[in-house]
Amino acid sequence: TRLVRDWSSDVCSSDLKVIYPGLKSHDDYELCKKIMDTPSTMVCFEVKGGDEAGRKLMDNLNIAAQAVSLGGVESLISMPCLTTHVSWKAEDRLAAGIGPGFIRFSTGLEDSEDLIADFKQALNSL
Repeated sequence: TRLVRDWSSDVCSSDLKVIYPGLKSHDDYELCKKIMDTPSTMVCFEVKGGDEAGRKLMDNLNIAAQAVSLGGVESLISMPCLTTHVSWKAEDRLAAGIGPGFIRFSTGLEDSEDLIADFKQALNSL
């Protein structure tokens, strides 16, 4: 998670907004440090270009499988507006922090460099 998080927050700031409590820039960073030994393996992104760009990014990833449940040993990715929060009104999703292009990525046991390479090629499709 750390390598993917650091790569995405450092390199992809023009295409992705990284949402992760383990980043010092996150509003809950201090709380995260206080209550967790290590931050989560879940990283969230808002993809510039909204839901269409988010779907395109997900469709172009080769390693992470698209799923509703993000609990597994393999890397999984989900777009809540199409899965867990599909029944919510758009304004309710926004109020909950689920903006256009919001995706959740749960890192699995794959090699971090392979995941980063996969994200790079998928981002090039946007």
